[in-house]
Amino acid sequence: MKQIVDFIPLLLFFVVYKLEPRTIELADLSLTVGGIFNATAVLIVSSIVIYAALFVTQRRLEKSQWLTLGACVLFGGLTLALHSETILKWKAPVVNWLFALAFIGSHFIGEKPLIQRLMGHAVRLQSAQWLQLNVAWILFFLTCGFANLFVAFAYPSIWVDFKVFGSLGLTLLFMAGQAVYLVRHMQPEPEES
Repeated sequence: MKQIVDFIPLLLFFVVYKLEPRTIELADLSLTVGGIFNATAVLIVSSIVIYAALFVTQRRLEKSQWLTLGACVLFGGLTLALHSETILKWKAPVVNWLFALAFIGSHFIGEKPLIQRLMGHAVRLQSAQWLQLNVAWILFFLTCGFANLFVAFAYPSIWVDFKVFGSLGLTLLFMAGQAVYLVRHMQPEPEES
């Protein structure tokens, strides 16, 4: 459920981006709808609303949600202020690389890799498997960052489509591979006597 809620601002961004830019008259106001800059404004506003609602209902946001919200406001705000979509194209790679950096840092800071801290309450693995899984997450985030960057600048006409559907597809594929890995390496719960 949480992952679906996290995708709502991205889906709204996609819908507004795909609208043919046009001006709508409401009372005495002229509003332009559609295109990258309106989509960016919708992304920022919807992210703030969604994460504020989550914060009110849950009394907290996860670190990844704070990072996503901060990057959205920063990169989206700069995109609007400087009227440059190039800035927004850097958001997904930078966020992915920051996640990769967090997973890398967990090899040196703390007693457990980050993935074990996140999933250790639900899954039992040997130390070597946790390290392998953590490295897999590092590679995943690095790959997603470079893929987003490559598509954004080499194929700008499909960049938004890839950002929404390609990134989602890569994530689902990675999660399926992770599930197969976890099933093969999970330790049975010790029996109580």
